[in-house]
Amino acid sequence: MVGQIPIYYAHNSTGRPANRTETLIDDIPVEAGQTSLGNTSFYLDAGFDPLYPFGYGLSYTTFRYDNIRLSDSELKKDAVLTVECDITNTGEYEGTEVVQLYVQDKVGSVTRPVKELKRFTRVTLKPGETRTVVFDLPIEELAFWNIDMVRTVEPGDFGLWVATHSQSGDEFSFKVID
Repeated sequence: MVGQIPIYYAHNSTGRPANRTETLIDDIPVEAGQTSLGNTSFYLDAGFDPLYPFGYGLSYTTFRYDNIRLSDSELKKDAVLTVECDITNTGEYEGTEVVQLYVQDKVGSVTRPVKELKRFTRVTLKPGETRTVVFDLPIEELAFWNIDMVRTVEPGDFGLWVATHSQSGDEFSFKVID
């Protein structure tokens, strides 16, 4: 039943996300009367999450993300945010990891996606090897078309993840100021 789930990761926030207490199809008794269960933000018969989130990849080894660092917590619109992260191959085999950088605009004048992929890079590591990955993200790349159809970067709070796929990683915060 995974055929009905959305195949995109950068969907807009509906304001009604599933809270994981909703009634799923497997919980409804056979021949139950038809009723509205209020399921508006997910697929009743497919559950809450995709089988494999956007960016998910298989490997013969495992990786650990450590020591994520942001160059600054407050940046002006013409600045560049530098994000660094240490990636370690914790498995027994050499492997390639696709390190991904996601950003979320917490509050915008128009509805903004839950997460946007802004950078990614491939890193091949031998067992036990650690490498520092560096991403440079110009703040101007956080721009979007506002309601007046003007491309702009609005000041405010942003979330950031360096992760192995779109539903993993710890959230870090930064702020764009005028």
